[in-house]
Amino acid sequence: MLLVFGAVVGVVVAFVAFFFLKGVGETQQYVFATLPHEVGYDAQPIWWPLPWLALAGLLVALAIRYLPGTAGNKPAEGFKAGESVRPIELPGIAIASFATLSLGVVLGPEAPLIAIGSGIGVLAVHLIKKDAPAMASVVVGAAGSFAAISTLLGSPLVGAFLLMEAAGIGGALMGVVLVPGLLAAGIGALIFIGLDAWTGFGTFSLGVPSIPPVGSPRGPEFLWAVGIGLAAAVLGTAIRRVAVFLQPIVERRMALLTPVVGLAIAGLAIAFVEGTGRSSSFVLFSGENQLAPLIHTAADWSVWALLLLMACKGLAYAASLSSFRGGPTFPGMFIGAAGGIALSHAPGLPMIAGVAMGIGAMSVTMLGLPLTSVLLASLFLEADAVRLMPLIIVAVVVAYVTSARIAPPKTPNAAPPPAATPASVAPTVGFAPTEE
Repeated sequence: MLLVFGAVVGVVVAFVAFFFLKGVGETQQYVFATLPHEVGYDAQPIWWPLPWLALAGLLVALAIRYLPGTAGNKPAEGFKAGESVRPIELPGIAIASFATLSLGVVLGPEAPLIAIGSGIGVLAVHLIKKDAPAMASVVVGAAGSFAAISTLLGSPLVGAFLLMEAAGIGGALMGVVLVPGLLAAGIGALIFIGLDAWTGFGTFSLGVPSIPPVGSPRGPEFLWAVGIGLAAAVLGTAIRRVAVFLQPIVERRMALLTPVVGLAIAGLAIAFVEGTGRSSSFVLFSGENQLAPLIHTAADWSVWALLLLMACKGLAYAASLSSFRGGPTFPGMFIGAAGGIALSHAPGLPMIAGVAMGIGAMSVTMLGLPLTSVLLASLFLEADAVRLMPLIIVAVVVAYVTSARIAPPKTPNAAPPPAATPASVAPTVGFAPTEE
């Protein structure tokens, strides 16, 4: 029965995830590319992000305040997976995340998709069998999360690794959750392919095409891996500290201050445009769609422009983590890639190797998931992944150990996490304690 539920949920979640991501992409394109021309501008005016980021802040604040639940997990408190989502919370999650993602906030879609998939799975169990045991809701909800994240990552296997590592699933429970989850993820991936053929919208791929080949790793590159791991741990921890510091301040007057944070994010994008003459999209949004253009035009970027990009994107990322709803994965990867490109101007570091190590090191700093971080870096770089994996592993391990050492202290008055129960089988993964 769990396998049947998993298969059905995989189909439904794939449909929802496909059109959710397509809607986000189309809204981004219309608001930031088409609409300026429709209202009479030859190009996007430099002030254009200001009203849209303020609107995003207002919509998110209203969803958090007036809709059931908290409109999803607070990204400043870390990446969370394995928690069952009540179906009544789905409208708030969908509205807040859609506003966040489509109007330029620097967060990704992975966390909302995981939550939406879980909520749909729990809803399916309640609709079909109201007296189902709590564990059935947990397992089918996890299957929905598997299907949702695999559609985004383009790989059921990588999605499974992400959720298992984030949720800390092991032992006998792994088999109970993993098999329905993998089935849902596989069916969801097939549905995505079918929807591409049916709608012509295209598929969602994170791989960067046409990247230059790399040779076998050399000694200096391993030294660079250690340095990049240390630098990413310091930078990522600084971003997290700023986010944790800002979050309680914004929450005191959310309806007023969340739009103000949105304006600050837009201001950082404007500062980057003024300083470099490049598109504001490199600072806005989560970054997975801008990563390929950044890599392909790496030779055209000066070190100064890359450092300014990292500073503006990093501050906008911290502000977004503190106030909005979305995932923390892709902005960190983008900042890591930009840092790797900047360091490749120094001798002994090929550009693609720097990008790979930067992506992996920043991912593990922001997520705390070493295995997933290695796989994500490999997923983006596709053809070069096998040769670069030893370097990525070294950078990831160094960043993981260093960031754990210098992580922000836990809140003194936070309650200890409860013991695992069938309804709550997954710990919080991240840099701040769970608020009960």
